[in-house]
Amino acid sequence: MTAKPRFALVGTGVMGSLHARVIAQSDRADLVRIIEPREAAGRDVADRFGASWSPELDLTDVDAVVIAAPTELHHGLAEQVLNEGKALLIEKPVCSSLADSEAIVALSEKNGVPLLCGLLERFNPAVLTALALVDKPVHLTATRHSPYAPRIRTGVAWDLLVHDVDLAIQAYGGQEPTAVRGTLGQFHPSSVPGAEDVAETVLAFGNGGLANVSASRIGQRKVRTLVISEVDRLIEADLIRRDVTIYRHVSLDAFAPDGRGYRQQSIIEIPELTTNREPLAAQLDHFLDILAGTADADTERARILPAHRVVAKVIEDSAA
Repeated sequence: MTAKPRFALVGTGVMGSLHARVIAQSDRADLVRIIEPREAAGRDVADRFGASWSPELDLTDVDAVVIAAPTELHHGLAEQVLNEGKALLIEKPVCSSLADSEAIVALSEKNGVPLLCGLLERFNPAVLTALALVDKPVHLTATRHSPYAPRIRTGVAWDLLVHDVDLAIQAYGGQEPTAVRGTLGQFHPSSVPGAEDVAETVLAFGNGGLANVSASRIGQRKVRTLVISEVDRLIEADLIRRDVTIYRHVSLDAFAPDGRGYRQQSIIEIPELTTNREPLAAQLDHFLDILAGTADADTERARILPAHRVVAKVIEDSAA
């Protein structure tokens, strides 16, 4: 594909508006169409970024599509896009059930159409730096807590947990967990029945490594942390501040010289980030690399479902 790919964006909510900005600002893509059933919202975004507006899926003269519509609409929209042979970047989760997500991934493969799921934290500069430093992880803790947001109607398993389950899988070299244990809890009176507010998950990996992944939307502050332990060091990433710190414990004295108890010493390193690129822009660039053939579409397609399978297992076990 030599000319700049022409994009259609489906959905103009919070994420949709961000996608519109990033596509419009890219010198490698053209945003040509906004698809949104709400005319006022659709026209507003279209006018702001120099695109046309359509209330229904119209892929005429479009090369690629970004779906940022509500999750419950993903399956039908993605099916249409892939059957028209258009490359697709779809917000996570691919669909609201594992079976539907598997069907969309299979359809992408069958039709030979590139598919990328918006697991955005893969492109967070702190995550990229931390994962580049990892050698032999033995334990990982990921925490994703937020204050309550009434606009989000789905539970935290698909909305939040999937991100950090995916990061745990990437930290362990892309291998899927050999065992999954999870618990869900619903506490907020405004949550839709069956839409959990807290998810706690433990993953075991084939090399003996463990991961604890915690997601909550009833926190009183926003927390996004990733802590990866190796035998001789700890790598800590703050995904909000986008910084990384490495800790190495070097000594422990039973008694300090002043007689006030023990003393321990640690070396603290603050590595330079490998990139400062905005995650959404970096994700778009990666998608464009797939379209250009400089990144492998099959490899990316294969990386979608492992985290979806884990989240589905947590939900299934909690319902049993």
